[in-house]
Amino acid sequence: MSSPPEAPTTSIATHAAEDVWVRGRSLCKDLIGRVSFTEMTYFHVTGRMPTPAQTAVVDACLVTLMEHGLTPSAIAARLVYSSAPDAMQGAVAAGILGVGSAFVGTVEGCAVLLVRIASAEAPFEGEARRVAQEHHAARRPIPGFGHPVHKPDDPRSARLMEVVERNGIAGRHIAALRALATSVDEVYGKHVTINATGAVAAALGDAGLPAQIMRGFAILSRCAGLVGHVHEEQRKPAMRALWAAAERAVPYEPEAGEE
Repeated sequence: MSSPPEAPTTSIATHAAEDVWVRGRSLCKDLIGRVSFTEMTYFHVTGRMPTPAQTAVVDACLVTLMEHGLTPSAIAARLVYSSAPDAMQGAVAAGILGVGSAFVGTVEGCAVLLVRIASAEAPFEGEARRVAQEHHAARRPIPGFGHPVHKPDDPRSARLMEVVERNGIAGRHIAALRALATSVDEVYGKHVTINATGAVAAALGDAGLPAQIMRGFAILSRCAGLVGHVHEEQRKPAMRALWAAAERAVPYEPEAGEE
């Protein structure tokens, strides 16, 4: 007979009348007022308190992805808030649903590729070129590369990589990203910028975060931005203008055979 499965446990947190404990530390005595939100997030996710350099880099990543104007996630949040102003959480949730494999969430897809390249023997040019060739042959966009507005280069990426270098933690993931960027340009026969999610993937990787949780950090960042958009919608409603713009941009046209 097989042994019964072990009862599930959690190592994150518990609580009692007098306190809350997070990964073995008192929330009231050790954490509140003593650590920043970025430090607490890193500690909560990994079980390790970040170094000052790791904190600075993760914080810069969260700032990088927080805002980019009236993107699909921001528009969704504003429209849903205007439809249900009694439930701000629904508006933010609607916007967060847009953090997917095409927008913002590409940080995870890029991180997976960087782990693959960084796991190869250095230098990484051979594996990086294989990644670029595979995507080119399959006509698949490479997550973390390209941008319709920021050309020839994404200024956010350059700035974020400066932060990583300045804090002395640039390692295999940054090296893998640079090798991939060189290979992408060669294989595609043109310059394709490293976009913000590509730089964030490399920065978070060298800050010690695993690829499978990086979309969560993108969600945290964009969530803060969406709260700002909801607050502006409260004060300066734009929903009617957005609605009217959509109707102008996509006029009704009956299909052939319809009256």
